[in-house]
Amino acid sequence: MSVTFAQGFSAAGVAAGISAKAGKLDLAFVVNNGPLDAAAGVFTSNRFCAAPVQWSRKAVADGHLKAVVLNSGGANACTGQPGFEQSQATAHEAAGLLGVEDGKVAVCSTGLIGELLPLDHVLSGVHSAYAGLDSGEQGGSDAAHAIMTTDTKPKTVALEGNGYRIGGMVKGSGMIAPQLATMLCVITTDAIVTPGAMQAALSAGTSVTFNRIDTDGCMSTNDTVLLLASGASGVEPDPDEFNDLVRQACASLARQIVGDGEGASHDIRISIHGATSEDAALACGRAIAASNLFKCAVSGNDPNWGRILSSLGTVPPSVAPFDPTHVDVDVNGVRICQGGGTGRDRSEVDMTPREVGVDVYLNAGEAEATVWTDDLTHEYVHINADYES
Repeated sequence: MSVTFAQGFSAAGVAAGISAKAGKLDLAFVVNNGPLDAAAGVFTSNRFCAAPVQWSRKAVADGHLKAVVLNSGGANACTGQPGFEQSQATAHEAAGLLGVEDGKVAVCSTGLIGELLPLDHVLSGVHSAYAGLDSGEQGGSDAAHAIMTTDTKPKTVALEGNGYRIGGMVKGSGMIAPQLATMLCVITTDAIVTPGAMQAALSAGTSVTFNRIDTDGCMSTNDTVLLLASGASGVEPDPDEFNDLVRQACASLARQIVGDGEGASHDIRISIHGATSEDAALACGRAIAASNLFKCAVSGNDPNWGRILSSLGTVPPSVAPFDPTHVDVDVNGVRICQGGGTGRDRSEVDMTPREVGVDVYLNAGEAEATVWTDDLTHEYVHINADYES
């Protein structure tokens, strides 16, 4: 059901002629029909953040949004003042249809960097999407398809709390690095929640999910995660339950991004155990996830533990104290490295499953953390050598 699973939301996805792929759904419209319009957002930390990110940061700053317009087919990034004016014009067009102020509409874009959008197509697409708004499954599905770029499938989530619902959609397949991914994400809920509580839940949820996936180490200019609350259920949720469900929604969507990594043949879970702190564990996990050598080895079904250790060893002792002679590594349950040296023969590791589990035991403390990544394949090179949005 995507973003329309929660009560009080309608959505649409249309082919506006923005994408270079003829006939592709490329503009989505998500509307919060209330009675509340509470909102929260998390955005890319890239210093070259795109015009729609600049606009939407300001729009959500007061904790209220009525709608979101999202397009694939062009990132509208590194386009200067003209690009910002395009985002503003898009918000203005949608706001006029809804009878609200421009600042009540967020704008999100994804696609090729450095080119302005065909604004006439965007604006006509907003009108078409508005005319086709639907609170049922079709509206949510079309919206999820419209934000896809190199994604091979839509990514959605639907969860139920105690009397309320959470739904969501995300796009993301490449340019996936820690601190969000190349992603546009809208999560909706019909619970009664304050903007402050929503921001806290979203920030906490993204920190342990979207911020812990890494396919290619490339940070996007356009990452946007929005959480919208309609209050249509009439239920004020238990704060702990709500926070956990937001985290679960983010975790599901993040995992789906990894599962659809550009050209990937393996999804790799890297879990660090026995660190002195969670930050230390996270630094170690990210160092391994950033190793192209290791990810290429996994692509070739080679559990090369030497590449795991060499990457682990780049983490400064001041960040993650551990004794290299006490480190153990399991790959898919086989201890192929023990005490910083050779363990069982790596030929014992079955690398045929899509999911590969790497467990690193630092034996230095009690903290742990998990990050996800993909392998790197020939197909990844082909996709990104000939990219069009």
